Amino acid sequence: MKRVLWISLLAALLLPVTAVTATIVAFDDVPLTVPPAGNYTGPGGGQYYNGSDGAGSFTSGGAAFVNNYNTTFGSWDGWSVSNTSDTTTADFTNQYSAITGGANSGSQYGMYYEPFVLAPSVDFGAPVTVQSASVTNATYPYLSMLNGDAFAKQFGGPTGTDPDWFLLTISGIDSSGGLLGSVDFYLADYRFADNAQDYIVAEWTMVDLTSLGVVYGLQFDLSSSDVGEFGMNTPGYVAMDDLSHSSVPVPAAVWLLGSGVVGLVCVHRRRGK
Repeated sequence: MKRVLWISLLAALLLPVTAVTATIVAFDDVPLTVPPAGNYTGPGGGQYYNGSDGAGSFTSGGAAFVNNYNTTFGSWDGWSVSNTSDTTTADFTNQYSAITGGANSGSQYGMYYEPFVLAPSVDFGAPVTVQSASVTNATYPYLSMLNGDAFAKQFGGPTGTDPDWFLLTISGIDSSGGLLGSVDFYLADYRFADNAQDYIVAEWTMVDLTSLGVVYGLQFDLSSSDVGEFGMNTPGYVAMDDLSHSSVPVPAAVWLLGSGVVGLVCVHRRRGK
């Protein structure tokens, strides 16, 4: 009996870890009618959810997305969900549209608006590995950077030679809320010696997040070369779709502890003394 148990234990420890299928956060599972969503009246129309029900967060694809809604001012920050498609309105009334005019897949996508106080904004509730996410500029900051507006400069300046940039930083969060590694993605970059290489992202672009390893959450930070007395002048929005993540597989040894096989071996050893 003792020999059989030890052989079973050794065999189980050598079992390969079962592959885990990735979960895709596509935001299409967030209803835009319950709770009530806002109706966008700009070009293309559409709907959005910005947390006006005071829930503080919403869930999509197994992840919780933080949302802060101020009932006094009717303002929000953190995450919203949208299917609006306005690519021409260049002011704050168009807070929910991606410059692509639609989602990377499906019909809805997430919109992140930089909060005044940075905090983890995506919570997986358990350890996961993140593979990638598709991001693009929101219409409002895209047109602001392209043409300038009353608050922000035209990227590149009058001559097109100013080394402007707009940066998204995605950081991993550990179980205690601490920052792990980070991944940088330039939503606009005018720092090239050859101005023909300057760009503002206008398409959905996949960002590789595998270097973050195992995380419990994600933090999104936006920064810009265009800053003023009150902080960043560039409108602090970015659109995201198709965030891919996988649960962390349970190794065979951990399964054995839970299954009681190791306990049986220990009991047998005590009885054999």
